[in-house]
Amino acid sequence: MTIPAPTSRVAPALTDLRGLLRAPWARATFDGVAQIVVGWFWLLVVGLPLWILVVTSVGLVPALGIGLLLLPLTLGLARGFGAVERARLAAQTGVVVGTPPRRVPARPGWWSWLWAQVADGRSWLAAAYLLVALLLYEVLFTLVVAASAASVAAVVLGVGALADGDLLGLLAIPAAVLLVWLAAVVAQLGSLVTLLLARALLGPPLDAEARAAQQAAEHQARAAESAAATATARADVLTETRAAALEAADAERRRIERDLHDGVQQRLVALGVTLGTARREAERDPSTAVAALEHAHGEVKESLAELRDLVRGIHPAVLADRGLDAALSALAARSPVPVRVEAGTGLERAGTTAQAAAYFVVAEALTNVARHADAGSAVVRAAVVEDDRGGRLRVEVADDGHGGAEPAPGSGLAGLRGRVAALDGTFDLTSPTGAGTRLTVEVPCAS
Repeated sequence: MTIPAPTSRVAPALTDLRGLLRAPWARATFDGVAQIVVGWFWLLVVGLPLWILVVTSVGLVPALGIGLLLLPLTLGLARGFGAVERARLAAQTGVVVGTPPRRVPARPGWWSWLWAQVADGRSWLAAAYLLVALLLYEVLFTLVVAASAASVAAVVLGVGALADGDLLGLLAIPAAVLLVWLAAVVAQLGSLVTLLLARALLGPPLDAEARAAQQAAEHQARAAESAAATATARADVLTETRAAALEAADAERRRIERDLHDGVQQRLVALGVTLGTARREAERDPSTAVAALEHAHGEVKESLAELRDLVRGIHPAVLADRGLDAALSALAARSPVPVRVEAGTGLERAGTTAQAAAYFVVAEALTNVARHADAGSAVVRAAVVEDDRGGRLRVEVADDGHGGAEPAPGSGLAGLRGRVAALDGTFDLTSPTGAGTRLTVEVPCAS
């Protein structure tokens, strides 16, 4: 696609008064002068002989068709010249002229290829550019040189007149300044006209540019629509997962309250009563006091065990102390069903939240295997898989039970699905009847 020639870049003198006032020392002026000088020399030395070859080839067409063999070659050279000219203009002006399409032969064979070269309109326009651009550069080169030389001559004549006592020599100064400004404006205008000519004769057709621009706009519109739809779907998922995470957190809080009330709290109350009995009986009946203290000691141990189980349900100590591999092995060791653990390397790359999620997924899955699957064995796999966002922690629990597991609302699997979704993870449960169950979960390592 062609990038339009920006007037403000190659000819700022034509855009506003400030650009006109700065024209003599503007960079665009020096770039324009260099572009005109190089282009004039390049077209005079290479372009003119090439144009003569094209005209000669056309003139030889009636001579037994000799020109038909030379014309495709010279037109191809003209296209090649156009490619070099576009590169030169891009290097000297910073404006890119697009590459025109090439006519494709209708069928295989030399004659079809030759005809495609001769019938390619953009090749003929490139040949026309050789002559038109040469004439344009001749005019521009002459104007720039003439204006510059005239400004120098005005200064010289003015100084000579003042030396002879002629005050009219003072008029030479504004005349020289005006000529310098004229040369600068011509240089910038020449660059702009040259780029417009190159776009018309060396670039793609204007309708092709319009189609390309339309296609680009349609592509951007489709991309924007897709991004908007993705963002909307993502927002819906985040809303659902946030609600599920809040519900899971509330359920977990109620479970902890219930366990504390029904377990440790009752034991502590009983422990207080027992210790009170031991204190009262310490002097009257020491044996009763000792029995009460032994009972209290047992209650303390039971309370500590229940507290450890409760804390393990919140965040297991083995996970923080020895890592995910050891924590999964501990879960496997406590399972009544034989479990094989296959842990890959690099699990420590996963964050604590991701490791905790993996631990509870495996714990719930193994609990379901022991209670409902009627399985003879199970396997737990854990690994870090690479992706473009820093890796994902994948855990898989598979058994050879009777299958048929479903994450029904309110079940432990449903709670795990909400926990995983809240971490932007994936939850995949495959449990065909009679073929075992496979639970695969992935969560970002950065979670």
